[in-house]
Amino acid sequence: MDSTIYIDGSMGEGGGQILRSALALSSITGKAFVIDRIRAKRPRPGLLRQHFCGVQGAAAICDAKVEGLELGSTRLSYSPGKIKGGQYHLPIGSAGSTSLVLQTILLPLIVAKVEAEVWIEGGTHNPFSPPFEFLQKCYLPILKRMGADVELKMERAGFYPAGGGSIRCVIKLTGGLKSLDLCSRGALVDVTAQILACQLPLHVTSREKAQLLLDLNTSEDKVTIRDVGNDFGSGNIVYVNVEHEHVTEVFSVLGERGKSAEKVAKEAVDEAKDYLKFKGAVGEHLADQLLLPMALAGGGSFTCTKLSSHFLTNIEVIKMFLDVQVHVSENTESGCHLVTVFF
Repeated sequence: MDSTIYIDGSMGEGGGQILRSALALSSITGKAFVIDRIRAKRPRPGLLRQHFCGVQGAAAICDAKVEGLELGSTRLSYSPGKIKGGQYHLPIGSAGSTSLVLQTILLPLIVAKVEAEVWIEGGTHNPFSPPFEFLQKCYLPILKRMGADVELKMERAGFYPAGGGSIRCVIKLTGGLKSLDLCSRGALVDVTAQILACQLPLHVTSREKAQLLLDLNTSEDKVTIRDVGNDFGSGNIVYVNVEHEHVTEVFSVLGERGKSAEKVAKEAVDEAKDYLKFKGAVGEHLADQLLLPMALAGGGSFTCTKLSSHFLTNIEVIKMFLDVQVHVSENTESGCHLVTVFF
């Protein structure tokens, strides 16, 4: 009897997260899959370089057999072997997101209880993907509370569209993941902001800082500017860190041609303020990332301010590989959702 899992890559939000989650879950469970219509709802369907690299990375850590691995491919079959530790170098070959490639293989390496070092080259700050700081300050601290021991370093910043960035991740031997209940933020500890800039005029970052100071109504020491210059191209990102007792959220906006410095800063602050209006422990993007580790840990719960289409699609992918239930309820008084993962 054919036990291969068949996935329609156009379901739900129809993007790359379906493939990334399938690769991680397949590598962990040992269940082979075939995915068709990869990224069907994106302007450029099929495998782009960052997805290609993600498949390569997943295949490398478990000696998987892969068919259909070509740029632009909309169909792929993946049959995993046993996950192994070691050193892995994954050059994307473009400004594709290093964060998304890392997320494809990070949980399999943690759950397999192996030691590994992963070096990924590409973009560290991209549109429509988590920037390096989100992983470092927001996502990895929660994985640590769940039992993981991961060190992450940005060796060189790489802004879209030039790329040229580099991150290095060390996964240490642990007992795997344990469940976590994250239903309360706890007390507010601090709100800070940082501006990263590469090959930009000084007046741009100065204007961003002035806008941040005004909108956050804060002191000079709470807003810092960091020059992360490289030889590949210019870039800029503003992010606001909202630190509570139990969770830190990171809200970021990339600078782009035609968008004023003031608007970049203001958008980052507005996202942070939207989060602070409600009582959910995590924001929309972190909620997307917590489903998979909680399912692999055997359960958990969290409250969140918003649910995205990525979130809902991810539930369906997880259920294809794991006998897991995800219950979502809404509290109209607190304005947040309670998400419970259980078997």
